[in-house]
Amino acid sequence: MKTSPEKYTHIKGWGIDADPENDPTYPIKKRTDEEQAGYSWERPAQQPIDIEVLHSNERPNVSATFGTSTPPAGLSGAIRRFAFKYSESSYGHWVPLVLADRIDVVQGIMADLLKGTVPNIFAEMGWKADLKHNKKGLITKVIVTAVVTTAVIAWLSRKNEPKKSLLRG
Repeated sequence: MKTSPEKYTHIKGWGIDADPENDPTYPIKKRTDEEQAGYSWERPAQQPIDIEVLHSNERPNVSATFGTSTPPAGLSGAIRRFAFKYSESSYGHWVPLVLADRIDVVQGIMADLLKGTVPNIFAEMGWKADLKHNKKGLITKVIVTAVVTTAVIAWLSRKNEPKKSLLRG
């Protein structure tokens, strides 16, 4: 099934390299179009879609094969769904995906704890390799985490003391 190039003209930059007169490799490359000969392959059979699959809004369909290990779920899934509304060339796509990854880590730890499994964070975060190859960086990371955690706990557990008014004498 061949698609017409006009179908994608709404995408900024689509087909920018289609004009041989605007070829950035000219005159170095001798254009013979031989490299195009191998592109006439049949699309593989579509992998069955039995879970939610997020794909670029710049593609008309889902890739023939895709990963299914972690479908979007919870807060991180909602953030991922939001991110895929934006073009892959925008911060609106990538920044939420990075945030969703961080939130997914917390969701995974909470899921482990709810199942009664204590996660081995030392091993899962690669601290053994850090200890061997980046000892200074690991120590810095642990100290900063300890200081920030202590400050947050101290701030959250402070007593709700009545505030002293500066107007009273």
